[in-house]
Amino acid sequence: MKIVITGATGSIGGALARVYAKEGHSLILQGRKADQLAVLRDECLALGGTVSVVSFDLSDLVQTRRWCDELVTAGAPDLVIANAGMNINTGEDQSGEQWEQMEALLDLNVKSTLMLVHHMALAMKERKAGQLVLVSSLAAYYGLPVTPTYSASKAALKAYGEGVRGWLAPHNVGVSVVMPGYVSSKMCHAMPGPKPFMWTPERAAQVIQQAVTKNRARISFPFPLNFGCWWLAVLPSAISQRIVKWMDYGG
Repeated sequence: MKIVITGATGSIGGALARVYAKEGHSLILQGRKADQLAVLRDECLALGGTVSVVSFDLSDLVQTRRWCDELVTAGAPDLVIANAGMNINTGEDQSGEQWEQMEALLDLNVKSTLMLVHHMALAMKERKAGQLVLVSSLAAYYGLPVTPTYSASKAALKAYGEGVRGWLAPHNVGVSVVMPGYVSSKMCHAMPGPKPFMWTPERAAQVIQQAVTKNRARISFPFPLNFGCWWLAVLPSAISQRIVKWMDYGG
C-alpha cells in the first residue's frame, strides 16, 4: 500500500510512519526538517518499509500544489494522512495573537491541508478507491481562549473532513477525521494550560492506525477528555466558558 504522511517529523506523524513501516508499506513522508526526515527514513527502512521523503514547507501553497500534481501523476496513493500543523497562542500576558502568525497558521493548517485532500479526493474518486485522514483536534469542539486560531483551524478540518466523507462514500473512498487530545510533543508542551490525560505518540499512532483500518468517521481520544470536550460544544456558551476558565485555559 502506498501511504503519504505529511508532517512526518512531528510526534504523531513519525509514530504513524513507524507503525506503517513495520507492516512493510511504501511510504512517502513529508516534513520541513530535512535532517529529522532523513533519520525517520532510516528508521522506517530498518523496520521493513519502502520510503521516499520530500522536504519543504507546505505553507508554500505554490510548491504544495506542484507536489499534489506530482503525487496524482504518479498514481493516487492508497492512503493519505494530512497531519502537518502548527500552533500559536495569545501569550503568557494574554496580549493576543499576532496577525502574521495567524496567517501562517491558516496557510499551513487549513489551506495546505484542504489543497492536498482536494487533489487526492478527486484522484481517488476517479479510481473509486483510497482513504483520506485529516488530523484535527479535540480543540475543534470548542474554541479555547488561549489558542483561538488553532481551535478555528482544527474546527475547519473537522467540518471539511465530515463533508468530504459524505461526498466520497458512494465512490468507495473512505475519510476519517482524527481528533486527538494531548499527545506528548514539543508543540504540545509549548501550549499554555493544563494537559490532562496526555498520551505517548506511540499509543496515539496505534489507536489511529486501527481505527483508520476500519474507516471510522471520527477518531477521538482519550476518554474522558473527548467526552468532556464534546459537552463544551453542547452546553450553553455561558456554562462552557465558565468550565474553560475554571480549567485554567484563559478567558
